Amino acid sequence: MVERPLEHKVAVVTGASRGIGAAIALACAAAGADVGLVARAPQPSAGSPLSNLSPDGGEALRTVAERARALGVTALPLGADVSDEAQVRAALAQVAARWARIDVLVNCAGIGVFGPVAETSTADWDRVMAVNARGPFLMCREALPLLARNGQPGSMQACILNVASVVGIKGYVNQAAYTASKHALMGFTKVLAQELQPEGIRVHALCPGGVDTDLISDARPDLDRSVLMTAEEVAAVAMFLITQRGNAVVDQINLRRAVSSPWFC
Repeated sequence: MVERPLEHKVAVVTGASRGIGAAIALACAAAGADVGLVARAPQPSAGSPLSNLSPDGGEALRTVAERARALGVTALPLGADVSDEAQVRAALAQVAARWARIDVLVNCAGIGVFGPVAETSTADWDRVMAVNARGPFLMCREALPLLARNGQPGSMQACILNVASVVGIKGYVNQAAYTASKHALMGFTKVLAQELQPEGIRVHALCPGGVDTDLISDARPDLDRSVLMTAEEVAAVAMFLITQRGNAVVDQINLRRAVSSPWFC
């Protein structure tokens, strides 16, 4: 019998159309969770609720939704820009209408702009901060009324997983905007964990290094992709955090490539 620790639970995952977000969403579905899949549709009008994805940009998200449904769960694709407050509210309103609660919230949507500080435009800086820092803030704040509460030790409690990066702790040249956004996300996560602890809601951070995604091609074109972590490997660790029970709580996990030098906080 296949273990499904998230049976009858609801997981909402941002950045769910590809990469780590898609891998985590499918892992949640394989564990039995119904999934709300959030990803940005191309060129959404500011503040507009996106009940339908456009034919082109929504294709990847629809594919993930179909794969999730094949695992025997309900999947709700939601086109939304997480940096847009109105779109976040509209997406979560659809989650509320369908399930009335959230057991797992995973913030994985992210973008990067790479280059020297001297060549980083204010617009690029603001765009990266909006998606990578403002986005998780909006998702968490607006999801709070839906998060399952009052879980007892050893039982399923609501949890939030913010997917940061190695640059949430370290810093690399040509990654100023991206690094600043992930440092901001880590700071936000630390405060949120303290604020939600009395309500039994667990807040985790996952900080992976080089993962074989589209983003890494822009950030580190020097890396040999054959030695990068896979999105599925990251998702396996995410599922450990999401499904852990009892009194031993892991707040943060750092992941690195097997061939890279060990690093410690």
